[in-house]
Amino acid sequence: MRIPLQDISAAAERIGGYVERTPLRLSDWLSTNGANVFCKLEIVQPTSSYKIRGAFNAVIRAAEERPASERLVTASAGNHGRGMAYAGSMHDVPLVVFVPRDAPRAKIDAIARLGAELRLCADYDEAERTAKAFATSGGGTWISPYAHPDVVAGAGTVGLELVEQQPYLDAVIVPIGGGGLVSGIGSAIKELSPSTRVIGVEVAASCPFTKGLAAGRIVPIEVKPSIADGLTGNLDPDTITFEIVREVVDEIVVVDEPELRRALAGVVSQEHLVIEGAAAAGPAALLSGKVHAKGNVAVILTGANIDANVLADLLR
Repeated sequence: MRIPLQDISAAAERIGGYVERTPLRLSDWLSTNGANVFCKLEIVQPTSSYKIRGAFNAVIRAAEERPASERLVTASAGNHGRGMAYAGSMHDVPLVVFVPRDAPRAKIDAIARLGAELRLCADYDEAERTAKAFATSGGGTWISPYAHPDVVAGAGTVGLELVEQQPYLDAVIVPIGGGGLVSGIGSAIKELSPSTRVIGVEVAASCPFTKGLAAGRIVPIEVKPSIADGLTGNLDPDTITFEIVREVVDEIVVVDEPELRRALAGVVSQEHLVIEGAAAAGPAALLSGKVHAKGNVAVILTGANIDANVLADLLR
């Protein structure tokens, strides 16, 4: 099971006028032992996150199919909600976003500024449960931040660009939260460049795929605090990503908080790029030696929406 390539290509056509074709930049700092490590800079998107890709694809499709007055409902750790709010404001689509109340203030403020209705919840798991129940009870059309086919197809456009920008790619390293990004990228890569390894990176504070794949099914996990807030939370029991990840991801590694912190500070100081905690997962996997880079390797820098005080603390 994977997202059909034609759906990803259609998404690329649909969202092309709204999102950036982001640079793939060689990192001398991350390139070691003869490997060429390239950073895919999703941080330069209009909302500073790759999430805008799936958001625009889902909003445009919904705008074409739903009654004009019907709201869209989603849950988000921040970046998906911001992308949905941005797309919704451009297509006059009303939106309700359920978010954890401790989500980064930069993300919450951006969602509100774009006109979406905000509902604050205790944590991400509660936000997702409450949002789904609200939509089911008539509140609107549910758009999962990682498990909706249109969202995953939009995320998969990153994979199309990677193959076009670097046809001889030995591996791609992708952060994993709910699995939407790695499912989309993996679906595209395995069709266009089957020999390319797809490597996922979870955080020790929340690794539902590592534990679920070991058990052969989705299992509940304990979620702990992490600077990679965008990667934490349990999986929706109805998610499509679990089976896609099982098929298209070759390996999953787990990084811990000290490794994330060192990688984030390193990217800022060595690459002069601002990233958020989730975006540090790929560099952390390389710097910790949990992934050994060989040949041409792409690392997805997924987002840059980090609160200034958190960034300052990490750099200290």
